[in-house]
Amino acid sequence: MVDNTGDRSPWPALWALCVGFFMILVDTTIVSVATPTILADLRTDVDAVVWVTSAYLLAYAVPLLITGRLGDRFGPRRVYLVGLTIFTLASLWCGFTSTIGGLIAARVVQGLGAAVMMPQTMAVITRTFPAESRGRAMSLWGAVAGVATLVGPILGGVLVDGLGWEWIFFVNVPVGVVGLVLAVRLVPELPTHVRRFDLWGVVLSAVGMFLLVFGIQEGQSYRWGTIAGPISVWSLIIAGLVVLGVFIAWQARTKEEPLLSLSLFRDRNFSLAAVAIAAVGFGVTAMAFPTMLYAQGVLGLSPTQAALLFVPMAVISGGLSPYVGRLTDRAHPRWVAGFGLACFVAGLVWLAAVMGVATPFWVLLGPIALIGVANGYMWAPISTSATRNLPMSQAGAAAGVYNTTRQIGAVLGSAGIAVLMQARITAELPGGGEVDEAAARLPPALHAGFSAAMAQSLLLPAAVLAAGLVAALCFARPRHLAPRRPDVEPARN
Repeated sequence: MVDNTGDRSPWPALWALCVGFFMILVDTTIVSVATPTILADLRTDVDAVVWVTSAYLLAYAVPLLITGRLGDRFGPRRVYLVGLTIFTLASLWCGFTSTIGGLIAARVVQGLGAAVMMPQTMAVITRTFPAESRGRAMSLWGAVAGVATLVGPILGGVLVDGLGWEWIFFVNVPVGVVGLVLAVRLVPELPTHVRRFDLWGVVLSAVGMFLLVFGIQEGQSYRWGTIAGPISVWSLIIAGLVVLGVFIAWQARTKEEPLLSLSLFRDRNFSLAAVAIAAVGFGVTAMAFPTMLYAQGVLGLSPTQAALLFVPMAVISGGLSPYVGRLTDRAHPRWVAGFGLACFVAGLVWLAAVMGVATPFWVLLGPIALIGVANGYMWAPISTSATRNLPMSQAGAAAGVYNTTRQIGAVLGSAGIAVLMQARITAELPGGGEVDEAAARLPPALHAGFSAAMAQSLLLPAAVLAAGLVAALCFARPRHLAPRRPDVEPARN
């Protein structure tokens, strides 16, 4: 059963929401290309400029459980518009700032705006599309996610080279204005469900998520040691886990409208989809670092040229979207998602095998194209399986949990790949220095060892994605795919 929106087609609303969704995800990667320019222009140091990205990711990840629930209480349309307004104004602030401290502060606000927006896009899909056509909608949503994460570095390189680093933020302003107009006109008002807000749950989840994500995200920066005085990276991570444990215990005791309904996890497909999307978040984030460093440090490509390696991935992923969407509505999700995740694992292993000193540029396009096939097949069935059998009153909460697990997977991917790359560089290039230093000043004599280190690092996301593959292969048949009666009646909640 879907929320009543009259005779209006839900597709225009989805297209309107995809504008803001695309902008959020582009901003998770677009700054990486501009980092050296920002460092020089604002006369700062590496540790400070890294926070331009870290502050955004942290502010984006921490509130997702809360902001997903806000959509249930106040309506996803209204909450989305507030988030998009915050994000757009913060982008303007980012572009006009002249200090590194001001830029970091603006990125925090921008991340908060993104956190408010993100769960609402998925919640609107769940609440406006019937179960038998939700796969096509999630396929478009997933294709936007896949393409956006690849477009970010390319767009960033073009804007930085042509107009300056400020324009990676200014470009969001007209896009945000267009997104606001489209959302006001096309996204319907939906009924609200939550009458009470769990304040203790808000505090515990925010504190726990902050400690955990901050510890993981900044672990490599502090070499997994002391941050200040008696405070260490590991103490923050452990404290975060303890606080989140208290949060879960509190949610189990809260009988009236908890922030996180543990009943979500009674649905087998939701729990498995959370595991699978965390693995996807890990893999998508982790694969980019060694690939980009190899392309620039060994093949000698510029940042923009290196980012263009991923163009086949984006094209294939977007081209497959309509077909996979229809397939997701008809076929068992375990086979669709399983095929995509298997392609991702195979693509990473293949890429690791061909990364060498004298590898021609075109040889890399084969495994990258296979990863594009993976992106086309993964997002829709995993996202659809997460929410298809859930009550509409839990759409926002489910979207918040789902996106939180994906973002935590991405943070783990970033931290994990940094640790492994450094370890493999140390093993293959004794005295090679930090990852960024080795890539920036890499003489030809070190190309073989550096290539081996980057290739070996790709096996980590491959292993994590294999675990996601196992989870996807355990998906249960959705309710709307009853034997001999496909697409007859929507899922009952």
